[in-house]
Amino acid sequence: MKLSSEIKAFQRRLGYEFKNPELLVRALTHGSVSSSTRPDNQRLEFLGDRVLGLVMATALLEADKKASEGQLAPRFNALVRKEACADVARQIDLGAVLKLGRSEMLSGGRRKQALLGDAMEAVIAAIYRDAGFEAARDVILALWGDRIHKVEADARDAKTSLQEWAQARGQKPPSYVEIKRSGPDHAPIFTIAARLQDGTEAQAIAGSKRQAEQAAAKALLERLSPASSS
Repeated sequence: MKLSSEIKAFQRRLGYEFKNPELLVRALTHGSVSSSTRPDNQRLEFLGDRVLGLVMATALLEADKKASEGQLAPRFNALVRKEACADVARQIDLGAVLKLGRSEMLSGGRRKQALLGDAMEAVIAAIYRDAGFEAARDVILALWGDRIHKVEADARDAKTSLQEWAQARGQKPPSYVEIKRSGPDHAPIFTIAARLQDGTEAQAIAGSKRQAEQAAAKALLERLSPASSS
């Protein structure tokens, strides 16, 4: 199978050259452009999620031999969640080689967090199918790099951390208010405010309500950090 120069360049960024390049092409094929003769990457995504999970669980155990399950679980979640996979995908410019249908391309599919995260998991599975677990593990550890050692000692998603911050100070759980929705129906942009009982708030913008809420919670936590440390 002859590969385009773009996919060859992607393999170099990935740090892995496929023996069976058809696996990589499938991993990069979104459902919007699939057909009976061109399967999409969903089955590979399912497998890649599990391979990534095993690699990260093992790496975390080795990185901190004294950590409890309660400490390891949030660190694990921070490393394997879709946002983390999408971040690694951006690092190697995976979006540039995604195979998308016209509607997805027009709606900015190459930049969408969900598509990038799914494709990253599919690429991991493709490596696993091409050369086995050790090859997949080596690529994952190289791409995730210092994230494993720098993950917060008690990593939790921002919404959970903000709720705990409020409860520890006797406040009601924070609320999330949609301030604005813009853009076309197929690619909306949300502006969300994370708001505490005393009226303190921070806003964020993202392509989904969930992402915007998380970003707003993170922004508010950063604003509160001087107060929390005093």
